[in-house]
Formats: sequence, C-alpha cells, structure tokens
Amino acid sequence: MKKNLLKTHKNKAFCIACACFLLAGSGMCLFLPKAEYSYMERRRLAAMPKLSADAVRSRRFMSDFESYAADQFPCRDSFRMLKALAAGGLFFRQDNNGIYAAGGHLCAMEYPMDEASLRNAADRFRFICETYLSDSNHVYLSVIPDKNCFLAKGHGRLSMDYALFEEKMAAFSDFAQYISISDLLEKDDYYRTDPHWRQEKVTDVAKRLAQSMGAQPQEAQSIGAQSIGAQPRETGLFADTTAHTLELDFYGAYYGQAALPFAPDSISYLMNHTIETCSAYDWQNKKQIPVYDLEKAEGRDAYEMFLGGSLSLVTIDNPNAQSDKRLVLFRDSFGSSIAPLLADGYQQVTLVDIRYLAPEMLGQFLDFEGCDVLFLYSTLVLNHSDTLK
Repeated sequence: MKKNLLKTHKNKAFCIACACFLLAGSGMCLFLPKAEYSYMERRRLAAMPKLSADAVRSRRFMSDFESYAADQFPCRDSFRMLKALAAGGLFFRQDNNGIYAAGGHLCAMEYPMDEASLRNAADRFRFICETYLSDSNHVYLSVIPDKNCFLAKGHGRLSMDYALFEEKMAAFSDFAQYISISDLLEKDDYYRTDPHWRQEKVTDVAKRLAQSMGAQPQEAQSIGAQSIGAQPRETGLFADTTAHTLELDFYGAYYGQAALPFAPDSISYLMNHTIETCSAYDWQNKKQIPVYDLEKAEGRDAYEMFLGGSLSLVTIDNPNAQSDKRLVLFRDSFGSSIAPLLADGYQQVTLVDIRYLAPEMLGQFLDFEGCDVLFLYSTLVLNHSDTLK
C-alpha cells in the first residue's frame, strides 16, 4: 500500500515538474524579447508569421510558426551545444551539422568530388576568357584545398582525392597555366574555427603566385610593428612585413555551426610599406574602403576585415608600383586576405567575385587589355560551382 502511494506521489511529482517546465518554456517563448539574428549560426532568425486565413488554409502559417518557435526557443544556443555534445559523446556521431572536430580544428565534411561541378566552373572561366581576353593576357588558375585535405583522412572521415581534384580542374581549364600551391599548406595555416586561411601564414603562397605570374613583389622599407602582438616576418620577399594581432576573440563560421565548446582563434593582418600606401575602392557600394577594415573585425564576422568581405568588385591601387602590370583576380572569400600581398607586384589588382556579379556584365566595368588574370578558388566553391553565376 505504502509502495503504491509512494509511486503515485512520484508520478504526480514528475507530471507536475514536466507541466511546470512546459509552462515556463511557453511563457518565456511568449514574453522574452525576440532576437533577429544569431551570431552563433551567422544567419537571420525566423520572425513571428502573420496570421491570415490564406496562410492557415495553405498550411504556410503552421510551417512558418514551427520555424519561428525553433529559432526563438529560450536558451537555444545552450540546447544546441547540449545536443552536439550528446551526439558525439553518447551516440558517437562523427559530425554535427556536417562539422567535425579533429586535430584541434573544426572542419566541414566535403565529400565526394563532384566532377560535373568542376566542369561547370571551368566552363564559366572559359566563357570569361573567350569573351573578354586576347593574346595580350596571361591566364592562370590555382586551387586552394580546404582543411579536409589535411584532416579528414587521418581522422577517419570521408575524404576526396585532392590530387585528382587538382588534376581534373587543371585538365578542364586548358586555357590557363596551372599554379599548384597545396604543397605549401598545412592544417595550421587555417583558422581552427573557420574555413579560411590565416593571412600571416600564406606569404609563401603569395610568393609562388607572384613569381609564377612574373610579378615579383618589390622590397619595401620596414614600417615596424605598432600593435600588440606584432611579430617580424621572414627574410627575403615580404621581409619588411609585420603581423598585427587584434585584441579580440575570433569565433569562425564553423564554431556556431558545430555548436561545440571550442577555444576562439586570434586574427592577424600583415602590414608593410606597400600595403600601407595602397587604396581600395568598392565598386558595389561606390566608395573608398580600407584594405583592412578594423571596424568590421568587431562585427558579425571578423574575417570581413579583409577588403570588406564578400563584395562583387573591388580595386586595389598601388601608387608605388615599379611596373604598370595589372591583375584581375577572380576569387572567392579566400582571395580577400591574399590580394593585399599580391598588390606588392602590381600597379592595380581588381578582385571579381562571380558569385555576385554575372560574367556577362564584366565588360561594363573592366578593361582586360594586357592584364594578368588569375582564377583563385577554394575546393569548397569549385565542388559546389552552382554558386557561380
């Protein structure tokens, strides 16, 4: 009798606790302020849908409300982290939202190689060459491997054959001279919580690209190190360059997607006399921009400090260039951080992102006469080239 009574009390207590939890959660959902943007997930959150007879009949209201309730749930980020830890620690899942942790890095799973996507990318590049270029141009192509190249296979994740990837891309792009840079890179050349490479780690990549294109960066006078964390660079080319580390924590794109507790990165930028005197112009918004926008470093994505982030058309002018060579750099977001280093060997570097600017419109903005042309893209974009216009 006492056992049954005790069991009944336990059941009642459990039901009351669940009811309180649901009521508290519902009340918080209803009355707490609603966020418009998730800095963790780098996306806009769903807003409360408008109630109408048409929306109810079409079931759009219910679907939109479900998205709204999931996005605005109290302590959402904490629950996302709990779910990610449980997925890996209890259920031994190898990834969470397509992101896995390995070798001290967060990395997105990229598999398999999509040969049709590589062909499509090469066809878009070919269209540009056939439409705008002539014998006066020198055309180059280089592929930036994503972090999976250095992490996936050694940690039991599915991995593309990156050597074959480069071979295929070079073969499809027979209109360009291929410049291989993958042998210069390793996992620690990339941010631990972000897909991008670290600018201070890729001066050797910039050298190879510049030398292969016959644009030897000039030696400039040292400007010294002015900010906390500034460190002298190597001898030879870029010998005058110093790395300036910002006093902020950089949580990259993979941090929010993975929802795992992970130490932040630091973010640095390189400065020398040439970069200091360069000017940049954003043709998309029709305004001058700094080569390094330190205000954007404190915004949603610190990597956007490099030439303003994802812009369709940007020009860097080097008033101290020792030649009149010009470079048109077709690029993805990786190009934003290496372009200031390439400016050392050119009078002008124009960055074009055909994810936002259709190639058919380039003739309205660019003069290709006599310039070098470099297609510099990461495997992340080439393997999903439907993002190219």
